[in-house]
Amino acid sequence: MAHALAPVSACDILKSHPLLTFRAGPYSYTIRRDGDRSVYTVTDGAQTIEAPLEWAFGLGDAGQTYVFQREGSFYESRVSFYRALNGLDLTIGARTVEPRDLAEAAGRKMNGQDARDCFQCHSTGAVHGDQLKLDAMQPGVQCEDCHGSAARHVEAVRSGNAAAAAMPKLAALSTEEMSDKCGACHRTWAQIAESGPFGVLNVRFQPYRLASSRCYDSEDRRISCTACHNPHNHAVHDAAFYDSKCQACHSSPKSAAKMCTVAKSNCVSCHMPKIDLPGAHFAFTDHLIRVQKKGAPYPD
Repeated sequence: MAHALAPVSACDILKSHPLLTFRAGPYSYTIRRDGDRSVYTVTDGAQTIEAPLEWAFGLGDAGQTYVFQREGSFYESRVSFYRALNGLDLTIGARTVEPRDLAEAAGRKMNGQDARDCFQCHSTGAVHGDQLKLDAMQPGVQCEDCHGSAARHVEAVRSGNAAAAAMPKLAALSTEEMSDKCGACHRTWAQIAESGPFGVLNVRFQPYRLASSRCYDSEDRRISCTACHNPHNHAVHDAAFYDSKCQACHSSPKSAAKMCTVAKSNCVSCHMPKIDLPGAHFAFTDHLIRVQKKGAPYPD
């Protein structure tokens, strides 16, 4: 999470890929490295739009999308880098939109709320009130994003105000509270239930999928986000690592939770299947815990 956003000058993917090209219909795309800059060029053969990319969104394990400015507005690049391709393809969301002109082919114009939402979830301190303050921002999700202001904490300690110095007790959050906290960026159950996306497009919104599981209990911390994931570490990709997490509930024949009759290890490989998200070139672990039957449709 600390690398969820980077200035293009420090972006490892763009540094190691000094020339990226792509073509979609009549439009040709180029991202060319020039010193500490990466210059984004889109042309239809007759006209050209060119702008320096400013920000790289996403660590890049799956993909990375770029933001540039044009005529005083932020734009999301219409193409993104995908690790599986080691190259560019259309950004998720752009696949279903046919650009009407070169400006739309370059990228999606972000309104004020779009920009605030994107920077707020990929950085720390970018939004103050309802204003985007990039000069005060720390790229990536840093300690203060979850634990509160360090400056306020230090000031309270120095003044002897122990009550004001107290940091949020995140370990005391209920499963539902933790889901909502993580869901502030990963999308809460309420957000998806109210406005989508629906179908397979919501597989990457883990709080929604987890809360839709039959075994989800809003008060049982054994099913909370942090029961399986340490937010201070990279996500573990070894299926066997999660067996002990599953066995915290499914531990014995006397347990209230039913035991699996098929296997005793690698639980998540069957009960949390990986789902290919169209256009993402990546299979996301579906956090809707279930008995997955072969050929069964994706449960929304």
